[in-house]
Amino acid sequence: MREFSGILRGGGEALSKALLIFLVFVLRCGLSKVLDLPPENLIKSISAVPVSKKRRVADFQLSIASVTEDSSSDCLAPGLHLQAQKLAERLKCDAVVSEISAGPGTVNFTINRELLAKTVLQQVLKDGSEYGVKSELFSTVPKQKAVIEFSSPNIAKKFHIGHLRSTIVGNFIANLKVALGHEVIRMNYLGDWGMQFGLLGVGFQLFGNKEKLKTSPLQHLFEVYVQINKAAEDENTKKLAKDFFRKLEEHDEQTLSLWKQFRDFSIDEYIRIYKRLGVHFDEYSGESFYQEKSKEVLKMLENKGLLQKTIKGTGIVDLSEKKDLSSFSTVMRSDGTSLYITRQVSPSVFIAIYFASKSQSNHFQHLFQILKLMGYDWVERCQHVSFGLVQGMKTRRGEVIFLEDVLNEVRSRMLQNMASAKTTKEIEDPMETAEKVGLAALIIQDFQGLLSSDYQFSWDRALQSRGDTGVFLQYTHARLHSLEQMHGNEQLTHINVACLQEPDAISVLQHLLRYDEVLYRSSQDLQPKHIVSYLLTLSHLAAVAHKTLPVKGSTPELAQARLCLFQAARSVLANGMKLLGAVCNVKVTSFSKRIFSKIVYCPVCHC
Repeated sequence: MREFSGILRGGGEALSKALLIFLVFVLRCGLSKVLDLPPENLIKSISAVPVSKKRRVADFQLSIASVTEDSSSDCLAPGLHLQAQKLAERLKCDAVVSEISAGPGTVNFTINRELLAKTVLQQVLKDGSEYGVKSELFSTVPKQKAVIEFSSPNIAKKFHIGHLRSTIVGNFIANLKVALGHEVIRMNYLGDWGMQFGLLGVGFQLFGNKEKLKTSPLQHLFEVYVQINKAAEDENTKKLAKDFFRKLEEHDEQTLSLWKQFRDFSIDEYIRIYKRLGVHFDEYSGESFYQEKSKEVLKMLENKGLLQKTIKGTGIVDLSEKKDLSSFSTVMRSDGTSLYITRQVSPSVFIAIYFASKSQSNHFQHLFQILKLMGYDWVERCQHVSFGLVQGMKTRRGEVIFLEDVLNEVRSRMLQNMASAKTTKEIEDPMETAEKVGLAALIIQDFQGLLSSDYQFSWDRALQSRGDTGVFLQYTHARLHSLEQMHGNEQLTHINVACLQEPDAISVLQHLLRYDEVLYRSSQDLQPKHIVSYLLTLSHLAAVAHKTLPVKGSTPELAQARLCLFQAARSVLANGMKLLGAVCNVKVTSFSKRIFSKIVYCPVCHC
């Protein structure tokens, strides 16, 4: 290893992938010279090769199409393959690159196995929670201030299951952006204003109970809302609701006091639920905060000639290209009171990313168009991340349930699973363990597909300890953590990497090499599924390696090397799960051993 020591010195803050790229293409200069391109131009054209069930794969591949400017027939598949072959023939192996080969439009590079092991393990254990986020891939991405608005329930209503997706997706994106060095403000923009509070206020005056409001606020307000909705079509009820909301906008003291109670009690309940989800907010804002500014918005629209009045007296903005009202947005009621979209124009100055269901896509399209017509160039930075519906989320009795019911149900089922597992040890704090493992199960099932897609929820599939589930990720992390505890639980710095040349060890190392690319991809399209897929594969690879590369009973030198490998895998697994919002719980160790030891999946097809 002496010949590599000089190369490895001065790696500085670069990560494993970037360091290896520069080792290969800067220090040795072969590829950069042949292509006549500066090394920095090659970084995004080179990617780590996914682990294959064929086992023996290269470490990096260069895409020929991404470095050629030729638009001729040579850019077709046969031409690219020929270019790849010619380029591979011109490059020479050395102490860093042990093999160079041509693939379909790619040139593949295999790194010296000892160098691969040393570099990857050193970097993972050195960088810890920052592994992957300091990659050269992010070097050109400017650090920004991002206000992320998510969850956004309507006050005085219990969380329904639709809020789960907005909450956990928004939390994931906020976590990712913070990890990448951006300044993030997590905003909960509450639905705390509007005509529905006129109806609820009238309902509380008729059916409300102050004692019930104090002891069980959201449940009682939900019951009141159900009762008043039965009379919602009654003309007298409609008039009373309009009068109540008008008083609210006029800041009538008694009306405002009742509304404030609704809001304060609601936020207290929401904070309790968010704590169970492991979610926090930097700011609780809402429509009420901007209701006064909505009058300024209407005045601005009028001054710019954008506000038009209909025969019924409502205010609209023409969004059609031909200005023929084929597309318009209503921004004011006939009585002059504001609408939801009007109250959203003001906070949009600060918000970069909105998380809401795809059913609201038309609403956000209108909002962004209005902002553009008003001359706000920053609207280009605004983004609506849409998500689909969760189907099949019901109790055993077949009833649609609220979010807290879902959390209670998943905790209850996990407790049953834990009680039925044959283990010789008592589980420390089973309620907390069941809560965290169950939450991971919900998050991972939700994040496995495209966010914009609807998906069918399955209790049985989500809570399986085997297969691609959050429970399996928790078990894997707990088992690897237990392995470290049994062998000293200390970070290893000096190991013999020659002991890590088995195919199963190389597969884990190659997969660890790809982590920065996965983070980069998720940061670009804001889809958590890339990280979920990566972590599941990592867990399967770790399970196989755990079975074939035992620590116990091996020589001290071999045991230390293998323990270091498992330590690195656990560290990256924990980092990824933390980004997803599924915090690892090491207390599942006591009942994971029996299940984990039986997992012998193929690391690619999981058969």
